[in-house]
Amino acid sequence: MVCVFPAYQSLYEIPRALGCQVTPWTFELNEGRWRLDLDHLSDLLTDHTRLLVLNFPHNPTGYLPSHNELNAIVELARRRGLYILSDEMYRLLEYDSSRRLPAMCDLYEKGISLSGLSKSFALPGLRLGWLSTQERAFVEQWLAFKDYTTICSSAPSEILGIMALRAQEMILARNLAIIQENLQAAGRFFGERRELFDWIPPQAGSIAFPRWCGNVPVEKFCKEVVTRQGVMIVPGSIFDFPGNHFRVGLGRKNFPEALGRVDDYLDSISPVSGA
Repeated sequence: MVCVFPAYQSLYEIPRALGCQVTPWTFELNEGRWRLDLDHLSDLLTDHTRLLVLNFPHNPTGYLPSHNELNAIVELARRRGLYILSDEMYRLLEYDSSRRLPAMCDLYEKGISLSGLSKSFALPGLRLGWLSTQERAFVEQWLAFKDYTTICSSAPSEILGIMALRAQEMILARNLAIIQENLQAAGRFFGERRELFDWIPPQAGSIAFPRWCGNVPVEKFCKEVVTRQGVMIVPGSIFDFPGNHFRVGLGRKNFPEALGRVDDYLDSISPVSGA
């Protein structure tokens, strides 16, 4: 299988644990924006490739391909007879709704869409999600597997989930408003600290993946911020990704307060060296 990289760990570690050969399709920085090289994807595919794993809007970079780029990916998969597993947990959090991509299960006959209420709907406590595909045999296998694991979901969670889906427009508008405000706050904060940070604005979703430019490793920066200020920042090494990047979540109402605490930490160290 080929998987976008970096990514949510389960997307590639579970196949690896099952004995699959996993090849990363790695994001690159180009003119201050995260990008995927479609030509490189073609080079990564072999006669043994059976599955392509995507995640758009992407965690952790916030990358979102264009409609044409996604169609090109699907056509490449179709020519090779590949299945596509599409992690769409951050779908519906596009800043411009015209850029919203179709669900992979609707776009591609061998597409599988994975989504849920944890991210876009901000309801992780319900523990509800879904898989959708045009491959009916897969659905039957999933149902059989569920019978031997979780059997059924919590009935109260299902009722609350239905309420959330019916109130989708209101919930998404609320969540997008929080993200937009936090994007502006992040832009101001990182813009004022250009000697220490390379801010790479996300294109969609509630996650960003900027770069730490201080003289100490990003792991030390993250550890000291959580120890001294109680603000958790995830270093890129957690994703096995080089380059001193770190993940920022933009979905919390108290995000400006967290930035203020990081600012207090930075004021306590050398503002130039980041030592």
